[in-house]
Amino acid sequence: MLRIGLTGGIGAGKSTVGRVLRGLGAVLVDADVLAREVVSRGTPGLRAVVDRFGTAVLSAGGELDRPALGRLVFADDAARRDLNAIVHPLVAARREELVASAPADAVVVEDVPLLVETGGASRFPLVVVVHADAGERVRRLVEDRGMSEEDARARIAAQADDADRLAAADVVLDNPRRSATAPDPLPAVVERLWRERLVPFERNVRSGRPAPVPVTAPVVHDPAWEGQAARLAARVARAAGDRGREVEHVGLTAVPAVPAEDVLELQLAVVTEEDVSAVVGPLAAIGFPRVSVEPDGSAVHGSADPGRPARLHVRVRGGAGWRRELLLRDWWRAGPGSASAGAVRGVLGDVEAAEAWARRVGWSPAAA
Repeated sequence: MLRIGLTGGIGAGKSTVGRVLRGLGAVLVDADVLAREVVSRGTPGLRAVVDRFGTAVLSAGGELDRPALGRLVFADDAARRDLNAIVHPLVAARREELVASAPADAVVVEDVPLLVETGGASRFPLVVVVHADAGERVRRLVEDRGMSEEDARARIAAQADDADRLAAADVVLDNPRRSATAPDPLPAVVERLWRERLVPFERNVRSGRPAPVPVTAPVVHDPAWEGQAARLAARVARAAGDRGREVEHVGLTAVPAVPAEDVLELQLAVVTEEDVSAVVGPLAAIGFPRVSVEPDGSAVHGSADPGRPARLHVRVRGGAGWRRELLLRDWWRAGPGSASAGAVRGVLGDVEAAEAWARRVGWSPAAA
């Protein structure tokens, strides 16, 4: 099973993407649908909402009057937090029930409007963000949903901004305004994502194998590597839990201006040698199955995601291998002599120059 987080600002079109994925075979868990279910008539959730906001949020028939509630909470940060505190735990519990009932080989797509706002992105091995600019989203909300422009802008302002949402994205699906007579290319883009990335990713996770890593020549440093590594590190840290300490971006992709193979390198520091084995299952579940065990007892895990090659080294914090990885990275970043030449020497195992530099500048592992 593979769990995918799907999100996007209100009016961006994520519901359309969710429907396409469901049509392709995904199990769709829609947080908006669940949010309605947990506060439907007669539920404990609705009673809690009425206790907090009063009977003015009820319709004549005793159902939740969502527009009335929306007018209250989207203009009041405290009220919105109170509503989220009621609804989010109920939705989370129902979501886990649905995921647990999905087939073992399912691609479960969780449509979560507030994925970024609630800090939930690291729960997923992959996050897909549907994007449209704010002006287009206002137009859709006014023309397609009948909102006033003021209401539409208030709802957009109450969510994460585009920069934060895009920073959480492994995949961005742009959904701008298009001519009414032109065919919509979005379904074909989603189908390609499904075929080329999501289905192979799920298969790799289920079989416990990494995706093949193509052998390529080093490429010019990509500034996007930093954000990609940060997202992977957050997932690894969450999976490792108390057994883990820091997760560091290491290797040549962590060194600006140095050409590198397009394979991210991460290092997870764990507390004890036993933890190296204890984290195998949790890491495999998020798409990092174990590949090998090194002579020093550390382990190498590979990414199961065919769209983002990566290797994860799991080492005991304070050990020689852990220190050496950080030393080489920081030495390359400091740029003694030729950065690219120094990087090549380090990869080949010549750490003497790095050790001399460490003594000269008083270097020690930053996280120690």
